[in-house]
Amino acid sequence: MEDYKIPAQTRIGHVHLKVSDLQKSLDFYCGLLGFDKVMQYGGQAAFISAGGYHHHIGLNTWQSLGAPPAPEYAPGLYHTAILYPERKDLAVILKRLIDAKYPITGASDHGVSEAIYLDDPDKNGVELYWDKPREEWPLDENGDLTMFTKRLDMQGLLKLAEK
Repeated sequence: MEDYKIPAQTRIGHVHLKVSDLQKSLDFYCGLLGFDKVMQYGGQAAFISAGGYHHHIGLNTWQSLGAPPAPEYAPGLYHTAILYPERKDLAVILKRLIDAKYPITGASDHGVSEAIYLDDPDKNGVELYWDKPREEWPLDENGDLTMFTKRLDMQGLLKLAEK
C-alpha cells in the first residue's frame, strides 16, 4: 500500500447517534447545550448544528427506539467531543450545567485542552472542551507533544463565566 497522508484540513463533519427517545435527546442537545434544530423527520430523527451548518449531530431512533443504553464495556463510541471556540465559552456551558444540576462525570486539563465530561440521556459520552493556543501545548525535551490528564481548575474556569 502506498504511503498516504490525509489532508491536514480534513475535519470530522458530524456524528450520527442512535438514541432511545428523540425528544429527550433534543432537550439535552438543544435545550441544555444550545444547539439549533435544523430539521426533523417526524418523531424518528433530527439534525442539529451550531452556527447554521447543515448538521453537526444527527439523532435517530430508527434502530433504537425505547432501547436501553449500549453496554459500557463493549465496542462503540467512547464519546463525542464538542469543541468550543474560547475558554470563556467552556466556562459558560459549565455554569449552565451546574445551574441545571446536570451530572458531570469528569473534568480535566490535558495540557493541550481543558475538558468537561458528561453523558447524554442515552449514556453516550460527551466531552465539552476548548483547545489551548498551540504555543502553550506542553512539549518534552525533544520537542514532542506530551499530553496529560490533570485536575481541571473548575473555580478558575467558572470565574470567566461571571465576566
